[in-house]
Amino acid sequence: MPRSVNHVASKARRKKVLKQTKGYFGARKNVWTVAKNTWEKGLTYAFRDRRNKKRNFRGLWIQRINAAARMEGTSYSRLMGDLHKAGIEINRKVLADLAMNNMEAFKAILDKAKNCQ
Repeated sequence: MPRSVNHVASKARRKKVLKQTKGYFGARKNVWTVAKNTWEKGLTYAFRDRRNKKRNFRGLWIQRINAAARMEGTSYSRLMGDLHKAGIEINRKVLADLAMNNMEAFKAILDKAKNCQ
C-alpha cells in the first residue's frame, strides 16, 4: 500500500511562507529552502528589534531634550536633576514632544524646575 502524505497541508504551509517572502531579492523569494531560512531569520530580527526600538526611541528623546535644554542655557543632566528635586514627574517621551512642538510649555516646565530649588 502506498504511503499517504497530506500534500494539501504541506503545500499550504509552503505557500504561506513564500507569500511572506514576497519582495525579497533573488532566490530568497521563490526557492523553498532559501525562502524558509530567510523568513525564519527575519523573525529573529523582528523579535530582537522590537526591543531595540524602545532603546533607540529613548536615546532620541534624550537628544531632543538635551538640545532644547541647551538652547535655554542648561544641560540635560541638570534639567533632569532639577525636575527630580522639584518633584515634577514627566516622562522623556512627553518632554521631548514638548521640546519639539511646544517650546513655551517646555520653557515653563524648565522655569518651574529651576525655581523650586
